[in-house]
Amino acid sequence: MTDLHYDVRGSGPVLLVVPGGAGHPMGFDPMTDVLADRFTVVTYDPLGLAHGRLGEPVGDQRVEEWSDGARRVLDEVLAEGDSAYVLGTSSGGIAVLDLLARHPERLHHVVAHEPPCVGVLPDGARQQAMFQEVYDTYRAAGLQAAAARLGAGLTGQEPEEQERRPVGQPLSRDQELAKPMALFLAHVLRQFSSYRPELASLTAASARLTLAAGSDSRGQLLHRTAEFLAERTGSRFVEFPGGHVGVAEHPVAFAERLAKTLVPVGD
Repeated sequence: MTDLHYDVRGSGPVLLVVPGGAGHPMGFDPMTDVLADRFTVVTYDPLGLAHGRLGEPVGDQRVEEWSDGARRVLDEVLAEGDSAYVLGTSSGGIAVLDLLARHPERLHHVVAHEPPCVGVLPDGARQQAMFQEVYDTYRAAGLQAAAARLGAGLTGQEPEEQERRPVGQPLSRDQELAKPMALFLAHVLRQFSSYRPELASLTAASARLTLAAGSDSRGQLLHRTAEFLAERTGSRFVEFPGGHVGVAEHPVAFAERLAKTLVPVGD
């Protein structure tokens, strides 16, 4: 059983935060600083990248492993019989959907922000092929070329034929292990975007679930995915400030929207 890596700050009801990418909570401090006035904020670091493990070997990741780790964190920080509020962003959003489907009794309210589980969409196979192309670009031409292809795919911009020939150099193994974004492209993106959430279980827990997307993401792939999941499960859909990385773009406004979504005024 792997070690758990997480940080705790603040006081109040427990709010578990599961970051996206490869799980490194970089850029989350300004948001969690605001939330710590109202919640005991527990920020989970699935791979321990912010806890001394950046640079160590990483294998292909599984949604269920992140979900199990998050459940074990809750077991450590929650009193018996208590439940937690949860935020998951991007790949972390997929992990918290799995957590809710399997352990709804431990969760009071879950916000999944732009989870890239695109397989649920009518054109899901095409979108998963796009993520495969991002991975292939990363392996052939490195981080910058793959990030450009990913950005185009998320915004719905299909590259011209000449732009499909990526330019750049692949990273060495040591370089990859030192970069959280590279670890995400190598070991998380395909595995998590191919995950199919348990729609029946999420529907049964829909009163505890909010799907979220950035207002700047309107018309883009992950905004559409979040809206579709909300409709399919009967869950609430809420727009948050910014785009896919609204946590970093507008941390204070994002925190305020999250708090009001988790604990509506009057509750």
